[in-house]
Amino acid sequence: MRGNRTAVRASDIAPELARIGRRRFLKGGLSLGALTLLTGCDLSSHSGVDAALSTMLEFDDMVQAALFNPNRMAETYPVSAITKPFRFNAYYPEWQVRIVPAQWHLDVSGLVSDKAPWTLENLLALPQESQITRHICIEGWSQIGQWSGVPLHVFLRRIGADPRARYVAFRCFDGYSTSLDMASALHPQTILAIDFEDAPLTPEWGAPVRLRIPTKLGFKSAKNLQAIEVTNTYPGGFWEDQGYNWFSGS
Repeated sequence: MRGNRTAVRASDIAPELARIGRRRFLKGGLSLGALTLLTGCDLSSHSGVDAALSTMLEFDDMVQAALFNPNRMAETYPVSAITKPFRFNAYYPEWQVRIVPAQWHLDVSGLVSDKAPWTLENLLALPQESQITRHICIEGWSQIGQWSGVPLHVFLRRIGADPRARYVAFRCFDGYSTSLDMASALHPQTILAIDFEDAPLTPEWGAPVRLRIPTKLGFKSAKNLQAIEVTNTYPGGFWEDQGYNWFSGS
């Protein structure tokens, strides 16, 4: 339903936001009744409800993208605030955790100048940063954890990614997938995490490399990365294709 969408930049809807007024919009929001006027949907049918909800989600994405500040940092915490034990989180139960493939490498494709695959050793040679940030799950819980790895903006520039591209997509060897807008991918706190709590990632925490993005809800921090693609074609994702909000800012 949302497969033909395109990423929306802040400038795309600035006139609409200015007309509505940010304060009034954030306080009031949209009702289903108002949405039917915007979309022309007939809510007497399941298809009408689905279409209205899809439009609402896409509008919500546009507003979040417009309000996103690439220079605003997610809150960081002292070591004493780290949650122990940290809660396992995945789209499958813990007993189904996949083991790291013996010949693992990170594939690169799309709008990049260097499509050579990356080994873990290659990634470890790049600059590393550490963060203690809050993981916020869409289920309503949150915990504070410590991750370290390569800033994604460093990696994207290293492979010659086109910064004008709309999306960065992530595919995992366990079948999971997700995607980000380019501005979120280039955010200073978005990293390709290699360590968790000062030790190499183990399979349940996303070994050998996972995405960690504290400015988004937890399902965006994909584990067990297998491939990264830079693209202008909307890539969706495992949960996004099932109706989850795509932008999902935390």
